[in-house]
Amino acid sequence: MNPSPNFIFSIIIPTYNRPQQIVACLEALTRLEYPRDRFEVIVVDDGSEPPLTATVKPFQSQLNLVFIRQANAGPAAARNRAAQQAQGRYLAFTDDDCQPATDWLQTLEACFKQKPVCIVGGRTVNALPHNPFSMTSQNIISMGYDHYNAVRDQARFFASNNMVVPRQEFLAMGGFDESFTTSEDRELCDRWIHQGYTMTYAPEVVIYHAHPMTLKSFWKQHFNYGRGAFRFHQTRAQKGWGNFEIEGNYYLNLLRYPFSHGQKRQGLTLTAVLLVSQVANAAGFFWEMSQQQTAKVSRA
Repeated sequence: MNPSPNFIFSIIIPTYNRPQQIVACLEALTRLEYPRDRFEVIVVDDGSEPPLTATVKPFQSQLNLVFIRQANAGPAAARNRAAQQAQGRYLAFTDDDCQPATDWLQTLEACFKQKPVCIVGGRTVNALPHNPFSMTSQNIISMGYDHYNAVRDQARFFASNNMVVPRQEFLAMGGFDESFTTSEDRELCDRWIHQGYTMTYAPEVVIYHAHPMTLKSFWKQHFNYGRGAFRFHQTRAQKGWGNFEIEGNYYLNLLRYPFSHGQKRQGLTLTAVLLVSQVANAAGFFWEMSQQQTAKVSRA
């Protein structure tokens, strides 16, 4: 399918068993201050039960909306499926629990006018400031952005909930690696840079992230992040790209983050939750390592 001359952006949203979140996300997209004939929205129902067909249908009269349903295959596969059908020049990835600011596409368009072939990543704002688990997850991402994206046009990492890529180059390099269940965005950014392309961090490109979390869901999320981190490092090693180094003061700055960013009243709580995240991450990392080693022995 050739890109449409009318669509600048194809907004791609994978969703799985979260009808309330996808409704809130689509409602936010109806409020975008951007011409309707210049963007489409592609929702990929990744095997939800019951299907989200009826949930999404009311928005087809308000947006250029394409609905795809597939058997559950994970967010990387869902995004790749949408990218194959997209007609826009740029693929704007976000998640079902995110609500873009009304000027989201306007600010993105201004970025691409400056540099047409790059990945643009925006800023994510936690929409649940009273949930310590949601706050901590966002603090970890924000600290990562401060660390990896300190220079606007030399950025190194974006999360896939606010990442926009040129469609042609994305497809040419094979899209997201579907063997990843988490950290597929990290792997894509690393591969993009190794292809010789650049990335631009644009904090004026804003989305609001409303992901309510409990201790159980927080632990599961960061355990899976640890699993993804192991696969990421393993993939880099297999390609001969060396170790992905993190400076020694990174984790110290991460512990200080709540106190240095206006969260002192909750600082001790957030630091405790942060320590839980790091334990979960390490547990996931070593669990995935053991699984890989076990599989390797069984194949021998």
